[in-house]
Amino acid sequence: MTKLKRILTAVDDPETGPVSADKLISGTPMQITANQFTNSNENFFCGIWSSDSGKWNVSYTEDEFCYLVKGRAIVTDSEGHSETIEANEAFVIPAGFEGTWESVGETQKFYAIYEA
Repeated sequence: MTKLKRILTAVDDPETGPVSADKLISGTPMQITANQFTNSNENFFCGIWSSDSGKWNVSYTEDEFCYLVKGRAIVTDSEGHSETIEANEAFVIPAGFEGTWESVGETQKFYAIYEA
């Protein structure tokens, strides 16, 4: 029998580290990632992610569903169109998206990533 897997907002021993210097635009954001589920094909992942203030370049090869638990993020595409995401809002970033992610203060999200 397969057991239900809960995705928690706090876990022991998450991965921590700065945003890669080659992607960084502003700030000195630290990220915390706690991947809590990987499927048997290793192309679907779920967990919780957070960062403090900063802005960096992003390029998605995967589809990502997000639910912002706290904070605010500004996601801007390569053509300059920005969306401000607030806590308790859900959104999808599709594969092929290129642009920037900006965490305004401490930001935390649940994520589910599918990589074809």
